[in-house]
Amino acid sequence: MAGQFRFSVWDPILIVSQIVTMQTIFYACLGLWIVIMDTFLGDTQSLDHVFRYQELEVRKTSGRMIIAAFILNSLTSAAGLWYVVQRTKQCLDFTMTVHVIHLFACWFYNGAFPSSVSWWLLCLACTTLMCVCGEFLCMRTEMKAIPVSLGPRADL
Repeated sequence: MAGQFRFSVWDPILIVSQIVTMQTIFYACLGLWIVIMDTFLGDTQSLDHVFRYQELEVRKTSGRMIIAAFILNSLTSAAGLWYVVQRTKQCLDFTMTVHVIHLFACWFYNGAFPSSVSWWLLCLACTTLMCVCGEFLCMRTEMKAIPVSLGPRADL
């Protein structure tokens, strides 16, 4: 391991726990944003807003609010990446894992593979936003100066 800044060990328990934590953050924050948007609109709360790709209609106000909730969720999930993952190099991996699991959840919930162009464009935009913002936050933390204290000095 000579020449590397960090020592990394293959730890599957840590990786799985980070995946579960990121998925929990993703759905909890998305649910919170959708509840806020539904309350604002006076719409009924439903899991369809999270998993049904047919709900993402740009022409309807409720569809635009769901899209806004997904975009805001990308920002809060980026903060989750910063808090849970804490590594710039791993942000893309965890972002893709979260969104691939969401794809399978939508596929299972609908009983059909998502075929809406707006759903795919939203997923692409949210994946990009979450990854870039998460990398930015992690990079800022990694680039902080490391304080070096030498203790009391005696001038000779």
